[in-house]
Amino acid sequence: MGNVTCPARRSGGDQGEGDSTGGPKPERANDWPTIVIEAGVSETLDQLREDMRWWFAASGHRVKIVLLVKLIPSERTITLEKWTEAPVHEPRAGAITRAAAQLRPNLAQVLKITNSTTSYDPATFVVHRGALRLEFDLLFLRQPGFGESDIILDIDTLQVYAADVWSAQQA
Repeated sequence: MGNVTCPARRSGGDQGEGDSTGGPKPERANDWPTIVIEAGVSETLDQLREDMRWWFAASGHRVKIVLLVKLIPSERTITLEKWTEAPVHEPRAGAITRAAAQLRPNLAQVLKITNSTTSYDPATFVVHRGALRLEFDLLFLRQPGFGESDIILDIDTLQVYAADVWSAQQA
């Protein structure tokens, strides 16, 4: 994973640079990443959600997953929100039997990682709501082949991640 600056689709539009981005290998020249990670300490979750909406819209829906990572140092809490897009069917004026489908952000998963101690031992971090799943087809824009599957960041991995994050915050 790295980061890239992505321009808007029209002249004079906004640019975006995720805290981390990624996509299929081999990389697709001049295309948007399929996953973006936006992290914030001073930004509110609402501000991070605005960033998420920008990524989906500005990319023409080529970004498939946006992970929001909100750190709350005073509570030693990390909130992870995984956003994807899902079709929403809304009736069109004058249409009786058909509906127009639009993609809308969908909060697919929320995890909280907490620690009520001052320890950086991964075992002291509690992951609420299980492992984080990153869908293979959304990341690589194809169905998984033999031996391939969704990427699962299990509880142990998330505990190590949280310990590393808080340790780095103190450095």
